[in-house]
Amino acid sequence: MTFATIYGGMVLQKAFSVEYMVQDDARQHVFWMQRFVNPDLFPGDYIADYFQSVAPVGYTAVYRGMALLGIEPLLLSKLLPIALVIITTIYCFGLTLQLFPVPLAGFISSVLLNQSLWMKFDVVSATPRAFLYPIFVAFLYYLSRNQLVGSCVAIALLGLFYPQYVFIGSGILLLRLVSWQSRRISLSRNWRDYLFSGIGLAVAFAVMLPYALKTNEYGPVLTAADAMNSPELWPGGRNPFYHENPFYFWLIGERSGILPPLLPPLIWMGIFLPWVCRYPSRFPLVSQISPAFQLLRNLILAAILMFFAAHSVLFRLHLPSRYIDHSFRIVLAVVTGILITILIDWALGVLTPFLGQFHQFIAAGMMLFFTAALIFYPNYTPSFPRTNYRPGPLPDLYQFFQQQPQDILIASLSGEANNLPTFSHRSILVGREYAIPYHQGYYREFSQRMRDVIRAQYSGDMAIVQGVIEQYGIDFWLIEQSAFEPGYFARNRWLQQYQPEADEAIASLESGNLPFVAQAIARCTVFNTGDFLVLQSQCMIND
Repeated sequence: MTFATIYGGMVLQKAFSVEYMVQDDARQHVFWMQRFVNPDLFPGDYIADYFQSVAPVGYTAVYRGMALLGIEPLLLSKLLPIALVIITTIYCFGLTLQLFPVPLAGFISSVLLNQSLWMKFDVVSATPRAFLYPIFVAFLYYLSRNQLVGSCVAIALLGLFYPQYVFIGSGILLLRLVSWQSRRISLSRNWRDYLFSGIGLAVAFAVMLPYALKTNEYGPVLTAADAMNSPELWPGGRNPFYHENPFYFWLIGERSGILPPLLPPLIWMGIFLPWVCRYPSRFPLVSQISPAFQLLRNLILAAILMFFAAHSVLFRLHLPSRYIDHSFRIVLAVVTGILITILIDWALGVLTPFLGQFHQFIAAGMMLFFTAALIFYPNYTPSFPRTNYRPGPLPDLYQFFQQQPQDILIASLSGEANNLPTFSHRSILVGREYAIPYHQGYYREFSQRMRDVIRAQYSGDMAIVQGVIEQYGIDFWLIEQSAFEPGYFARNRWLQQYQPEADEAIASLESGNLPFVAQAIARCTVFNTGDFLVLQSQCMIND
């Protein structure tokens, strides 16, 4: 818990290093929750309404409840990760002791899991997947102790915060009824096992039923056939999933692969535990491994099964790698802690006959050296902790929009538009951060908006610009002065997928045509800072 707090403190230093700071994923999942503080914000906002509709119930309830207590959502998103990691640490330590009752193993596993969590953006994002770790590790802990109430509460919470992992939990409950003995599969003969799993599965079914019955107004879910033709899901898109190289796609793809890039490298040492277990006479502590260790084997099997199930019904079960990444991180942290403890005990046993009365000092020295190497490893990793926090570079711009009416709508193709909903609490028409293609209804509208904005911003026809402004009710237009240079699209590969409008804009710029919006800069600019200009739409309409 001490080192969990220290690592968390390092994250908080980054989170509060400047006034305008937000974690990258929080820009999607947290900005709309400002409605809990001020219900008048984001009126009729298509993007905000979509992200609110897909937010899990429990996740929304936490932010809503804390907003009622006076803690704003953005502030809460910075404070939550350290609390979630401390809870995860407690349960990880307890889980390891259930499987291998040697406290050193629990310490090593907990520190490794902490380091791994702060090298990934899951917990620090304070999004729904951040809640997975404390809840799911708690589920494993209670299951290892055969505590029915704790297991059921945990699986119910999974459904409220991160529903995809209810499938993993259900798989584990089913697999605990099956054993592999003498190369034969056999079923449990203990009726209590069936009662335990049956009640757990009933809870899982009850918590998932509302999701199954819910009709999403932004559906249907993207199909594999349509996904293959979506630029957003290929390299250069907002959510790259597919890849031309099948090796990359199936093995190491961030969203599609079965081998997650887990850090620190030491965590992979756990894959050698099965080999060590084959030689209990050489490694005496192997005998301390509990029969409950089967739980981790079941978790790995359930994760692999869900990985292939998710691939088979893309994208109804969300992203396949999610089932592998989180599960393997937990399993490897635990088994690596166990393995290192076994190897230390073995080394001391080998050295003792040669060291005589000094073996205790050597043992203390080895422990001190190893513990220091483990604990201070992050000092040799400049990027630790990895947070993906994004500072807002234009505070004057955010303050300008904060001073405008709450119901304004801002159009922009600039990446800076992604920060406006979070820092200015004002609606934007489009933004790369919100180009999520998994629900076809939502993305169809989003894509159309993108094409309309590109067409209007680079058209020389005043009527086209006015038509787009009136269609969407745009109040301000945020542009970069460099947006009218021929190389602008080359520097923004993501924009090039919106065709044919992108190619038409490029051709127009290369031919030397001056778009109507560019012509309006002199008379309609109401704010400028650096390369960014804010144009008043009404000024362009009344030309």
